[in-house]
Amino acid sequence: QVQLVESGGGLVQPGGSLRLSCAASGFIFSFYTMTWVRQAPGKGLEWVSSISNAGGNPTYADSVKGRFTISRDNAKNTLYLQMNSLKPEDTAVYYCTRPAGSYRGRGTQVTVSS
Repeated sequence: QVQLVESGGGLVQPGGSLRLSCAASGFIFSFYTMTWVRQAPGKGLEWVSSISNAGGNPTYADSVKGRFTISRDNAKNTLYLQMNSLKPEDTAVYYCTRPAGSYRGRGTQVTVSS
């Protein structure tokens, strides 16, 4: 079955960096576009970034453009999100998703606070 397992979240000070990972299994990872979405406390899901199956055409929400970088390693079945210059408003649970079939992991908490 499809499994997506996020890791790499934590507590970081404003201006800091984190790298999230998503280990995928149960499907041919290299066939699918993948995305990151997030949910801040008390708010709905917000799309953050997407990347095509071959790793090209990354797209970003305006709120993270220039600070976050999405990437993938198809040989390792892993999706990444490098987050730099983090702000308190980036605090959220971050989810890795496979839009085809609406699969989503359990998420990893990112808290940006001094």
